[in-house]
Amino acid sequence: MAASFLSRLTRFAFVAAAAAGLSACGVNSIPTAEENAKAKWADVQNQYQRRADLIPNLVATVKGYAKQEQDTLTKVTEARAKATSVQISAADVTDPAKMAQYQAAQGQLSAGLGRLLASVEAYPDLKSNQNFLALQSQLEGTENRIAVARRDYNEAVQAYNTTIRTFPAVIGAKVIYGAKPMVPFQATTPGADTAPTVSFDSPAAPAAAPANDNAAAPASQAAGQ
Repeated sequence: MAASFLSRLTRFAFVAAAAAGLSACGVNSIPTAEENAKAKWADVQNQYQRRADLIPNLVATVKGYAKQEQDTLTKVTEARAKATSVQISAADVTDPAKMAQYQAAQGQLSAGLGRLLASVEAYPDLKSNQNFLALQSQLEGTENRIAVARRDYNEAVQAYNTTIRTFPAVIGAKVIYGAKPMVPFQATTPGADTAPTVSFDSPAAPAAAPANDNAAAPASQAAGQ
């Protein structure tokens, strides 16, 4: 009886030690950090899609008042088509080439929107159009939400990448999961990390580019609520 009890106690101790060892190796922390980063990436994509959904109405409204801006309107429409055609699944956030392609497409659309909104300054009637003003407000809020979503994603990626590179979780990352570092969002087009200016109280001018998404997020988050 005593031997049987001792045997069961030994097995229990072994299982407990093994569980503790696996936990220390990131069995739980790695997938938790991974799923959090993927969820944040979904938020980034949702906000970019929200922006893409606003653009057709914006282009149509501007076209009614500024037919001479046809070249700018065409470029924005083409940039939107390209941006929406490049989709990155959560499984692709470890692929630098795919992420760079997505970021470049969104950056080109941001640049095109910036040029379009700057051209509107020459059309007072358009600037007072109620439909345009509503689109302006929605676009401004969306750009702020994009900045916040990118910041949150980058923070989640940093946490995940740190987890899979730090002992003892690095053991589980390599042996159990074969984990790869995720790619943070980095603007690849000059000025793409700055939201297009959508206020027409004064001549449009790009805001100073923040050093990174983390630095810009607090103000953006407040404005995007």
